[in-house]
Amino acid sequence: MRRGAQLGRFALVGGANTTVHCAVYFGLFALLPYLLAHVVATAVATLCSYLLNCRFTFGVPVKARTLLLFPLANLALIGLSTAAVAGAVAVGVDPVLAPFVGGAAVLPATFVASRAVLTSQRGAPRGDWPVAAGVAAVVAVLGQIPLLVNPSFYFWDDSAAQFLPMWHRLGERLLAGDWPLALDLDSWMGGNLAAEALFGIWNPVHLLDFLLVVWIGDLAIAAAVVKTQFLVILGVGTFLLCRSYGATRGIASALGAALPVSGFVLYFQAGSWAGGLMGLAWVPWAWWALRGTDRVPAFVAWLLCFLCVSAGDPYSVLALCLVFVGLLVEGGRSRVRLVLLGVAVAAVLPLVYGPVLSASEVGWRSGYAFFNIGQLVPGIGDLLNASLPSFLPQIPTFGTFRMSVPGTYFAWFAVPLLAWLDWRAVRWRSCAVVLAGCYFLLCLGPSNLWLFRWPLRNVVVLHLAVAVLLAVALSGGLRTDRFKVRLACSAGSMLVAGYLAVAAWPAQAPKHLVSLLVVGVLVLLVLRTRMLAAVLHLGTACVLALQVLWFPVNRDIAAYNFPTDVGELRARFAPLNTGTVVQIADRGLIPPEQIASRQAWSRLLFGNMPAAAGMANLVSYTGIGYDALHTELCLNYFGATCPHAYDRLWKPDGLADQLRAEHVVVQRRLREVSAAPEGWRIARRDPEVVVLSREAPIAWPEGRLGAARGVRVLDDVQHGQVQETVRFADAGERSELVFARLAWPGYRAEVDGRPVPVGATEAGLLRVSLPSSSNGVLALSWSPPGFAWHIALLCVGAALAAVLSAVPLRGSR
Repeated sequence: MRRGAQLGRFALVGGANTTVHCAVYFGLFALLPYLLAHVVATAVATLCSYLLNCRFTFGVPVKARTLLLFPLANLALIGLSTAAVAGAVAVGVDPVLAPFVGGAAVLPATFVASRAVLTSQRGAPRGDWPVAAGVAAVVAVLGQIPLLVNPSFYFWDDSAAQFLPMWHRLGERLLAGDWPLALDLDSWMGGNLAAEALFGIWNPVHLLDFLLVVWIGDLAIAAAVVKTQFLVILGVGTFLLCRSYGATRGIASALGAALPVSGFVLYFQAGSWAGGLMGLAWVPWAWWALRGTDRVPAFVAWLLCFLCVSAGDPYSVLALCLVFVGLLVEGGRSRVRLVLLGVAVAAVLPLVYGPVLSASEVGWRSGYAFFNIGQLVPGIGDLLNASLPSFLPQIPTFGTFRMSVPGTYFAWFAVPLLAWLDWRAVRWRSCAVVLAGCYFLLCLGPSNLWLFRWPLRNVVVLHLAVAVLLAVALSGGLRTDRFKVRLACSAGSMLVAGYLAVAAWPAQAPKHLVSLLVVGVLVLLVLRTRMLAAVLHLGTACVLALQVLWFPVNRDIAAYNFPTDVGELRARFAPLNTGTVVQIADRGLIPPEQIASRQAWSRLLFGNMPAAAGMANLVSYTGIGYDALHTELCLNYFGATCPHAYDRLWKPDGLADQLRAEHVVVQRRLREVSAAPEGWRIARRDPEVVVLSREAPIAWPEGRLGAARGVRVLDDVQHGQVQETVRFADAGERSELVFARLAWPGYRAEVDGRPVPVGATEAGLLRVSLPSSSNGVLALSWSPPGFAWHIALLCVGAALAAVLSAVPLRGSR
């Protein structure tokens, strides 16, 4: 069938699909927020579109593979149309008409993407997808083993203080129809979510997970569910990647199961630094799709790269860049096509990382530096000792000189089987070799390099590249010639690993001996049986069980031990859920036994936990703090303060009023309070804290105006997170308004349609200077700097990928 006829039929299907979408949308509009109704309607319409386009438009059969790829290919288009719906409503379009705007915005790319997915060749060999499902099941089961010894294994350090509570708040905002999520005023220093990047607010998978966290309600359980999901994504992607290089299904599945439970991935990324895991999970998928652009539609490859970039983890973006370089070196495909696809992916970067750079002018924890203090910098011996389960490398961490978990462990068979492999099966001019070489060097330092800190974070991509090389070599079978020499080399490598482990931490010698015994027995099983893949899987499970039994907790990072039940947490802090809360406290002064028993968290909270408790609190966890507010109240990255912060609230400039504070919680170990300031009362006093509450209602309750000088304010109304209007009268020559908003770059103020200057107070609060006028209306708005251009670039990148899917392009090979 000609493309013109297909386009005509596609248009007819589009009309039917629009009817289905509108029917569902109008049916849900009265029951749900407009944005959620649009998402549900789009999901139903996408299924209808798939069935009709298969049978009517393109004449292809319905298949499980295309049923999975079709919504995946349309995922970015759904996100773009949702953004168009939100933008249309924001500029005044009626919510009833907004879906038509969203549909029209992405119609051209939808045809090209749908045709490419439904009519393309198979992206993976027949039989791989059932095995991939098996890998997913294995990884999902392995991911639950740590929970048997530590139910809070995935709710630890940054995951507890930063990710999970903010995911919960963002999920609630989505359910309320509030999107995009670029700003969260009640999180204060942690509220510039566009600049934070690592929350992945532009990633559609993340948005769905935010809703999932709200639905579950228990943060520890939600952490386990979401992180298991990304471990599975990582494992299946690794399996497909290994298969694309020619590894057998069994061996590829063994490597796909081993990487997600390797030391750094499990204990640091899954246990704490969730942003790294959520970005890394898409790297093997993007690599697989980019390498197979002759079988995988270019738009699908672009979408997988988009998911990787929009996760907000700069380390994954670096890996993606080096994947492009490695594939160009590897050859075997159209280099022109690959370069153009790289340009399409690069168009996503400004949207995700542009706000990070723009916020650096007012931020205090940007980390744009180049130096080496040795923190989380592994040595060559640490990287080579990647197969002994009990090896605890002597790498400086956060306050200690060695690690308490096997942070450089990869797979029990990686080193002992090197002597038995036929390396002639490996193609040395491959992307895996390029990545392995680059990342081996990156792992060795320095400790701080611009956005990239702590080189040990690079070990996961090193292990991914090595996994591909190992999978190819193992698939060629084990060599048995020169048996004694190979056995001696294998035994020698294990003995050296054991010596290095004992030398690093002699007190752990019994565990090292058990590790050597277990690995030795497993190696003998490999040599004595033909069921190589089964033994590799068995060994991975056994070693993981030993590791979590010996090392159930990562003591190299912070143990907050926060409560996990959101309902119980909100009931406990219900008296503080009205208005803004200022907390003056230091986590270092809390007795360890109170943290262990969670008794401390009945009065105080740190990190983003106030967000889960439903509070508007100056306490937050942020990597992009606001320097001026930090200086005024000495707020650190997780919300701790110093004693003078309390006195600063009551100085003549009225900082407490400018912040619109209604409650002040003071830790008595940090600062004793004997009497309340004027206009305040002591609402609670116990051995741990003093709680002050404002006596009179706060002015302008519907907005965020904190102070008005030389002007009479008639009313102030906040419209969502990013817009606010103030009606005023009798403005003098030096009239100004101070808002309880941090003056992040991107604010714009207009009085009766004319721009007026915006600035910041000494504490970093937004200040607007008013012109002399008897009366007027101030319109205040915010968006990430360059947002319109960034969205335009994203659309151009998506369109270029769609064109590459539809137009054959041949280049040099």
